[in-house]
Formats: sequence, structure tokens, C-alpha cells
Amino acid sequence: MRPRIFDEEEVLDKALTAFWGRGLTATSAEDLLKAMGIGQGSLYHSYKQGKKEVFEKAVKQFHRKTFTVFKNKVNGSDQPLNVIRQFFMNMALASHEEHLKGCLMGNTIVEMSLLDQHLEKEAVMILKEVEQLFSETIERARSNGQLKSKTPSMVLARQLITLWNGLNITRRMYPDNDVMKELITADLEILN
Repeated sequence: MRPRIFDEEEVLDKALTAFWGRGLTATSAEDLLKAMGIGQGSLYHSYKQGKKEVFEKAVKQFHRKTFTVFKNKVNGSDQPLNVIRQFFMNMALASHEEHLKGCLMGNTIVEMSLLDQHLEKEAVMILKEVEQLFSETIERARSNGQLKSKTPSMVLARQLITLWNGLNITRRMYPDNDVMKELITADLEILN
């Protein structure tokens, strides 16, 4: 077996940039090779299922890296709701291009809903993992007296996921940080 001659983590990060902007189906093999900076032989030798396998691995790697950082911030804070608030407010600091890309997981769910149930379920599971972290954090904040709302934790968590999904569509309509900040501030009133 021929060894890989590239750093897989780095190559998957590069592939993700191509996929995030266009989705799996609209990203051609040529687009992918250019983004990854590898040759066709290396791609198909390392990823037998081609771009679908690259896509799945890139999405999983992205989630693993970003979710771990976010979860550690939330769990390491004595004000975990503020970490969640900042997670949302970071959207209002994004560039115009980032606004137009939306949410990788949301994009994947929509794109794969009619094309690939496995990839759709993977993206749904990732968002549900975030939802579960929201629920646990809300429960902890409530028990520490940091949340007055009597709405059940899982309902609030699902409301936050709904908010996240909706904002990622709205940011494409209004790729303006001031507009996003106003919306996010109003929507996060549920965490008081």
C-alpha cells in the first residue's frame, strides 16, 4: 500500500473550504483537487469513494475540532450562558463572504435531504449534539440561579438550534453585521 504524502488534517481543512462554499454536489473533482492541493491519484488512492468520502471526513473533522473547543469553553466557564451568547454573537462579526456561506451542517441537511440519507443523518446528529450541550448548559445555569426562565431545558435548547438555523438563512438575506447583532440580541432574550 502506497503511503500518503500529505497531511490529511490539513488537506481535509482545505477541502472543507471548497465544500462549504458550494456544497458536495456543486463542487467538482477539479475544484476539490485545486482546493486540497493534491493530485487525482492521491485523491482516489486515499479516498476510495472519491469526493463523498472526502466530504464526510472533512465535515466530521470540522465538527470534532470546533465542537470540542466550544464544549470546553462552555464547561469551563462559571457563566456558561455567556459563552452560548457569544457563540451566537460571533455571527455578527463575520465577513460578507462568511454570511453568504451559512451553516455547514444546515447546508448539508438541506442538500442531502433528497440525495444521501447517511450524510443527512450525520449532519442532523451533529446539530443534536450541540442541542444536547445547550440543554445541559441551560439546566446547569438554572440550577446555579443564572436563568429565570421556567421553559424546559430541552425546549430552550431546541429553540436555540432553531434560532441558529434561521439566522444562518437570514444572514444570507441580510449579510450585515449590524442587522445580525440586532436580531441575535433580541432572540437571545430567551436566555434571561
